[in-house]
Amino acid sequence: MLHLRELGRVEARSRLKAHISLLTFHYQPLVETMILIAASTKDVASMNIAQQIIERYDFEKLSETFQGNKMYFKHVANRDVKMTFTNQELIHSQHITEHFKTDLVIFVSRHASASGFPTLSVHVPGNLDKAELGGLPKRVSICPASAMKEALMELAKTRDEGKLPYEVSYECTHHGPSLDVPTMFVELGSSPEQWKDLKAAEAVAHAAIAAATKDNKHPTVLGVGGPHYNERFTKIALTTNRAFGHIISKYAAPNVEPEVIKQCVQRTVEHVESAVFDWKSLRAGDRNRIITVLKELNVSTEKA
Repeated sequence: MLHLRELGRVEARSRLKAHISLLTFHYQPLVETMILIAASTKDVASMNIAQQIIERYDFEKLSETFQGNKMYFKHVANRDVKMTFTNQELIHSQHITEHFKTDLVIFVSRHASASGFPTLSVHVPGNLDKAELGGLPKRVSICPASAMKEALMELAKTRDEGKLPYEVSYECTHHGPSLDVPTMFVELGSSPEQWKDLKAAEAVAHAAIAAATKDNKHPTVLGVGGPHYNERFTKIALTTNRAFGHIISKYAAPNVEPEVIKQCVQRTVEHVESAVFDWKSLRAGDRNRIITVLKELNVSTEKA
């Protein structure tokens, strides 16, 4: 029998372990795998991509609805894939996981930019600083790096096979939502002309299904620096076995706080093996500050 003093020590240790478990993030997938593909009725590109998924992969219409919209379903590669339509912009889907229990959310979306340059892209959502476009401030979504790489490779493959006049690229981590399940965007951009391009929409549809159904696991790195569309990181992912998780762009680097940098490592499904820096794009002060945080996490650094 334990003495009272020893019993108190055991109880204290138990409470400490429980407290630590609440502070430590570790993603555990649900036993029954369900992938959610989400499109927006307010987004013409999103609707075109969703229609291509339904037609090309023979999704069946369900009696189930969400926000008054019919849902679709396909059992493929030993998992259930559901498609839902929301009546709001996808960046404002912060509460979608209150309605669906899923192991991966894939948003199919338009991409808009001032240049209007034709682009097929993939990225993880979340806010490195303020929440100006949906989501939560200083909170990033959990990153499915391997699924994103599968989507990126499928975009490049379909682009090349169809001779589509589009750039394929990673985008940096940006905009909402900030979800506690693995989440990614696959996008068609960057102007109304491209949003209506059904061949390009089909490319994004194939990329979404590749992300949803392929089980390949890739060595994963954090990306730091460079522009919104990082050609160097994209090339590395397309020519090596590496996948990029969160990407902190050069314009986000000056304001990103240590706890958010830690999130970018810890809120990634895969183990982050190292951080790849687009070295010359960053100011020395920003580089050193981020490297200091990464050292605390035992994450090595390298130059792109």
